[in-house]
Amino acid sequence: MNKTPPVIRWGLIDRAVALISPQAASQRYAARIALGNLRRAYDGSAKGRGTDGWTTTGKAADAEIGMAAPVLRDRMRDLVRNNPMAAKAVSVLVNSLVGTGIRPRAASADKSLNKLVDDLWGRWADQCDADGHTDFHGLLSLAMRETIEGGDVFALRVRHPRSAGLVVPLQIELKEADHLDGAKFADQPGGARIRYGIEHDSAGRRTAYWMYPDHPGDAAPVFTRRFESVRIPTERVAHLFERQRVQSRGVPWGTPALAALRDVDDWQRAELVRKKTEACLVGIVFGDDETQQSIAPVVQDADGNRIEQFEPGLIAYARGGKDIKFNQPAATAGVYEWHRVQLHIIAAGWRVPYELMTGDLSQVNFSSSRVGLNEFRRMVEAMQWQMIIPMFCQPIWAWFCEAAFAAGLIPTPEIPVEWAPPKFDSVNPLQDATTDLLETRAGFSTIAQQIAKRGYDPRKVLEEWQEYAMLADTMNLIFDSDPRKVSRGGQVQSQDPGSLDTEPGKPPQDPSQS
Repeated sequence: MNKTPPVIRWGLIDRAVALISPQAASQRYAARIALGNLRRAYDGSAKGRGTDGWTTTGKAADAEIGMAAPVLRDRMRDLVRNNPMAAKAVSVLVNSLVGTGIRPRAASADKSLNKLVDDLWGRWADQCDADGHTDFHGLLSLAMRETIEGGDVFALRVRHPRSAGLVVPLQIELKEADHLDGAKFADQPGGARIRYGIEHDSAGRRTAYWMYPDHPGDAAPVFTRRFESVRIPTERVAHLFERQRVQSRGVPWGTPALAALRDVDDWQRAELVRKKTEACLVGIVFGDDETQQSIAPVVQDADGNRIEQFEPGLIAYARGGKDIKFNQPAATAGVYEWHRVQLHIIAAGWRVPYELMTGDLSQVNFSSSRVGLNEFRRMVEAMQWQMIIPMFCQPIWAWFCEAAFAAGLIPTPEIPVEWAPPKFDSVNPLQDATTDLLETRAGFSTIAQQIAKRGYDPRKVLEEWQEYAMLADTMNLIFDSDPRKVSRGGQVQSQDPGSLDTEPGKPPQDPSQS
């Protein structure tokens, strides 16, 4: 239905202003017309019966997060502990975002230096956990899980003396979001300010975090806990969270689906109780007249005992039992469809495909699965390169290089690095492998890039290939997997491709004669 725009009338105030300043009156009238046009352009800003209950706030992101984050964290953790859908959504996100790990590869111009740094990182990664439970990839997975459930996580640099026996005197300690003193507010000399436990300088740059040494929710006795927050410079902290606004903290990822998850959880419990009750009650024995038809307030079993709870196979007796009526549980129409729609809403709130969260593949075909997975993978890649790598992986790499340089293990504290996220499992491996091969042969990518895309170290893979090729040549073996000896069509090459560096028309040179 077309809406008739309201007429902007020339009012008494406009006339009064016009008597004093006609120019000001015309500008005022033009501004009113522009404002009216702007309001008409956005139906969502209109006021009326349909939007009377739509209350909003214009608070800053940190103000909204500061008040809501503790409650959101507690509720989300409760759902992840007890709700299968929430637990599955977190698992899917962690496995997709970090998987078996995001691997670094030194990328300086010095190949020998790259090999030295990569080998050093590989040995240090096994010792980097300050708690001693896992390696770097395990720390990354735990950090991502904490970020999804709690909104953010903090990685703290822990330096050690050379006598500690570590390959590199450095370890990483993870702190949950609860460790940050969100109630810390103060104005510092020189224009510095502390807001929600994060200290900023006069230019707005982060300079420190105020954190509790012990978890505020620790079950240890009160007299053994340290309640006073301490200042930790930003040089020691890697703060991982998702920025959706200009904000300093993050919120749990499933926040838009929080209420829907709770509602579905409550409905499932209520529906289960109803089904159990109906299934337990087999029948009711009634009396022989109207005054004896009611089973309340006295319902008895066959021995005359008052029934306090329902049990499987129960037959209830009313007063004067003469007749029996068997229970017929009623079926609720449209329950499955409604439940499925709710799970779709929850999956959208988690940004996880419905099929991956629920395991329901009944309405999926090959094409639809690829479309859904492609969109999900684009989101995953964006999070990897815009959040996880720059906010978590890169700072730890910088700490590692600085510590290794200070210990005299590498010649420079700044080593360029390339990161290789885990590869996605292919829906059609043969087609994807053919595409990768064509891209490489056409020069659109390199073998090293293709190997790194699969989550492996190109240098190590090529070194293994070199050892394999030398061993195969020594034993005079030819395999179809050796592209030097066998063509794409499976035919044995007439000569070694490595010897084809001769001029046209000349036979290959014998290496023994060179």
